[in-house]
Amino acid sequence: MTSPNTPHEAESQTSELVFGLEDRPKPWIGFLAALQHLLAIIVPIVTPGLLICQALGVSSRDTNMIVSMSLVISGIATFVQCKRFGPFGAGLLIVQGTSFNFVGPLIAGGALMVKQGTPVEGVMAAIFGVVIAGSFVEMGISRVLPFVKRMITPLVTGIVVLMIGLTLIKVGLISMGGGFSAMANGTFANGENLMLSGLVLAIIVVLNRIPLVWMRSCAIVIALAVGYALAGYLGRLDFTGMHQAEVFQVPMPLHFGLGFSWALFIPMLVIYLVTSLEAIGDVTATSKVSRQPVEGPVWMQRIKGGVLVNGANSLLAGVFNTFPSSIFAQNNGVIQLTAIASRHIGVWIAGMLILLGLFPSVAGAIQAVPEPVLGGAAMVMFGAVAASGINILASIHLDRRALLIIAVSLALGLGVSQVPEFLAHMPAALRNVLESGVATGGICALLLNWFLPETEKSPAL
Repeated sequence: MTSPNTPHEAESQTSELVFGLEDRPKPWIGFLAALQHLLAIIVPIVTPGLLICQALGVSSRDTNMIVSMSLVISGIATFVQCKRFGPFGAGLLIVQGTSFNFVGPLIAGGALMVKQGTPVEGVMAAIFGVVIAGSFVEMGISRVLPFVKRMITPLVTGIVVLMIGLTLIKVGLISMGGGFSAMANGTFANGENLMLSGLVLAIIVVLNRIPLVWMRSCAIVIALAVGYALAGYLGRLDFTGMHQAEVFQVPMPLHFGLGFSWALFIPMLVIYLVTSLEAIGDVTATSKVSRQPVEGPVWMQRIKGGVLVNGANSLLAGVFNTFPSSIFAQNNGVIQLTAIASRHIGVWIAGMLILLGLFPSVAGAIQAVPEPVLGGAAMVMFGAVAASGINILASIHLDRRALLIIAVSLALGLGVSQVPEFLAHMPAALRNVLESGVATGGICALLLNWFLPETEKSPAL
C-alpha cells in the first residue's frame, strides 16, 4: 500500500472518483449513495444482536430494544467517524456497526451463566458491564498503536480472526437448524427449517456469481427478503416483538442494570485487541479507495481517531444496552461501486440508521425473521470471517516458526472449545476463561509470537 509515485498518477487516481472526500453531492445523489451503503450493512448490524438474544432466551420486547439500539449506536458512530470531532473519528466515509467478533464468546459465556442459574437479566447486565470495561481498553490502545502493532502482528491477528470465524460456524449451523428453541421442541433441522436456510444460502451463492456489482452488494438483503416471503407463506413469521414495540423508542441507559464477569471479560479483552488491529486495516483500505494517504502522519492520525471511536462507541453501546461495534469493511466495496468517497454521505447513512432505530416497529419486523432464514445468511457471513483470517495469514511469510504458532494455537483453541471437559480439573476462574476457544487460541498465539525468537531467514516447509 503506497501512495502514487508521480503527480500524474495521483491526478489519474483522483479523477476515478465522481465525488472526492470533501465534495458535497446534491441531496438526491447523497440519499441514493447512502441507501446503497445501508442495504450493504443493515443485515450485519442487526444479526449479532438477534443471534445473541435468541441464544440466551432474551424476551421479545428486550430483543426489540437491543436491536433498535444497535441501529442507533451504529448511526452515532458512523456520524462521528465521518465528521471527525477533535481526536475522535477518521474523517473518512466509514460505516461502523455491531461486530460479529464478539458473538461466539458472548453466547458461550452467557449460555454458561444461564445454565448455572443466573437470570437472563443478570446475564445481560454482566455482558454490558464487560462491554463497557473492554471499551476503555480499546480507547487506550488507540493512544499506543505503534507499540500494540509490534506486539499483535498480522500472524496473531490472522489466527484470532480465523478462530472467531471457525467458532462462529457452530452458531450459524445451530441457527440454520432452527436454533436452541427448535432443539427444545424437537423440530431442529427438520425439512422445513433446512429448506428455509438452504434457500437463503443458495440465493446468496448464486447472486454473488452474477457479474452485476450492485446485485452482489445486495445479495444478502435479497436472499433474506425471499426467505422472509417464503416463511410468511409457511406461516412462520412471528410479529410478537413488533406488536409489543413502542411507537417511538426512547433510549434507556442501563436497562438491565450493570454487572461484571471475569470469565466473559478475558475473552472479550483478546477480541478488543484484535478488533483494534482490524480497524487499522479497514481505515487504511478506506483511505486507499478514497485516494487518501496510506502512510505518514495524516494516515496515523486517521487510524488513531478511527480506533478511538471504535472504543468510545462500544462504551456507548454498553451503556445503551447493545453490543460492541467496529468499523465495517463492506462500505469500501460500495465506494468502489459508486465512485463516491465523500464523507458527507456518512451524515445521510447515520441519519437513516438512527431513524430506523428510534422506531422499534422496524426492529420488530426484522425480529420476525425465523431463525433458519437468519442462519442461512449468518453462515455465509461467519464463513467470511474465517476466510478473512485465512487471507491475513496468506499475506505473510509462513516459515517454520509461523506454521508452528498457527498449529499449536488452532489445536488448543479448537480443542478446548470442542472438548471443554479437558479443563475440568483447573481452577474455576481459569477454566471459565479458557473454555472460550478464541481466548485460548488468541492467548497462545500472543505468547508464542512474543517468546519464540524470529529468525531473519527461516526455511519454509
